[in-house]
Amino acid sequence: MAVHIRLSRGGAKKAPFYRVVVTDQRSPRDGRFIETVGTYDPSKNPAAFVINRERVEYWRSQGAQPTDTVERLLRRYAKDQAAG
Repeated sequence: MAVHIRLSRGGAKKAPFYRVVVTDQRSPRDGRFIETVGTYDPSKNPAAFVINRERVEYWRSQGAQPTDTVERLLRRYAKDQAAG
């Protein structure tokens, strides 16, 4: 079973809200997931990104692959945490 860390969309039309979830690769975007590890709200200024870093590191150690978008968000989050 290939496990991915990806975004699951929620919110209203033209007002997206995303959960960062760990899921089986075969599940649909908004389908079943194993665990929620964070949230991303791009409608706020600046965009709100909340993540449980320990759980993300755990799942990565177990072989979970983040999608390109989640990887970019994690890098930006780490950069922001290091800056202040």
